[in-house]
Amino acid sequence: MLLASINLNKRLGADGARARFAAWLRAHDVAVVVAQEPYKPADRRPPLLPGYVFAGGDGHLATWVREDIATPAVSAPTGWAQRVDLGWLTVLQVHLDAYTSAARTTQLGELAALAAAEGGRPLLICGDFNLAPRPQDGLYDGEVSGFTADTERKALQHLLQSAWLVDTTGTDGGEAEFTFERLFTGKLSRFRCDLALLSDHLAAGVPVAARHEVRTGPEAFTDHSAILLDLPLTPEVAEPDDVLFAMSDLTGKQPAAAGTRSYQPHKTAMSRQAASPAARAVTGHLTGPLGVRTVLDHGCGRGADVAHYRAAGLDADGYDPHEGFGWPRPERDGYDLVTQMFVLNVLPDPGARIRALQDAAAFVRPGGHVVVVTRSPEEITKAAAGGSWTAHHDGYWSSEGKGTFQRGISAVETTALARHAGLAPATGAAGLTLPGVSHIVLVKPEL
Repeated sequence: MLLASINLNKRLGADGARARFAAWLRAHDVAVVVAQEPYKPADRRPPLLPGYVFAGGDGHLATWVREDIATPAVSAPTGWAQRVDLGWLTVLQVHLDAYTSAARTTQLGELAALAAAEGGRPLLICGDFNLAPRPQDGLYDGEVSGFTADTERKALQHLLQSAWLVDTTGTDGGEAEFTFERLFTGKLSRFRCDLALLSDHLAAGVPVAARHEVRTGPEAFTDHSAILLDLPLTPEVAEPDDVLFAMSDLTGKQPAAAGTRSYQPHKTAMSRQAASPAARAVTGHLTGPLGVRTVLDHGCGRGADVAHYRAAGLDADGYDPHEGFGWPRPERDGYDLVTQMFVLNVLPDPGARIRALQDAAAFVRPGGHVVVVTRSPEEITKAAAGGSWTAHHDGYWSSEGKGTFQRGISAVETTALARHAGLAPATGAAGLTLPGVSHIVLVKPEL
């Protein structure tokens, strides 16, 4: 799903600019538009965009979605930030103060607090930050500009580090790709100020591009580049309704059918007569060296691995949120070890995976360990090709009829997700010999 973030410089009220903007959106099949300074005056009725529905906002910050997409919840936590709830992803679009470093520094601190309040939910923060993240990102007459203060850059770095975000349009030590250029007193000012900060576990798999034709080409309609992100998100479809300008009339494409499927991850659970190879590897290589006495199998399915742990002399419990399996939530916590076998890869979005890890982490004692095993990306790619699975979010419907989902997850991705649950890779823990799958041993830091 394509999302575009763009500062429109209050030009959407002009017929020509609006027509060129709408044509650009259609040409790229943009699903969601978050716009800074879209029109003036700020309290006017939003201009109509053919094929799109106004989701919320005003002339400071506004959101439109393609007509075949269900309108998301939109709110304004501050006057310079807008929150858009896109299914499992939170989008915070911002337009920071254009005049003083002190104001931007304060806003960045408030933005870090807004990010923290999301509780680890996958996050995209985008918009016009009115600052240069690095010195080379802001030039005036060919020299480093003094417009951005060190306090702003430190506040931005704190935001990135505290919320585990990646500046997706930045390059390590490389030249800047400027998104704004303007002459001031006859001298050229160039800035990379339009940013897209994305949760680290998503960043590697999300193509992001700064599109300069919207401000420099013959069909330009603003003075800022657009940031275009191809997000691994299948949006909820809109209910059929009468619209003034139908996207299907403009593009010839029919909108997706209305309705949503329900997820049934418990239907992926295998009926085992014996313990899984992963559970046998845990007792064979980990429980002894780690001094494990108590174990919880989190997402235990029908419980074959719990029986194996108990047979190995461990004080073991199981928990599975599907009531039909008969493993209710334990009333105890403080386990030495929590195992989570083939759970993350059947959950349909990164937010659900983070919540599963956060829940698993709640059961383990400080200094205890969490073992996560998932199907590998290579295995899922092969299975998807062989089974003609349908792409959905960042993975596949393995069976649309059953409502089952699969995604291949690497140990690197699990590590990134686990950071949001307060877990870190364990040092010195033995590896597991598990062909065809990914695994990671995590530790819950001591208080």
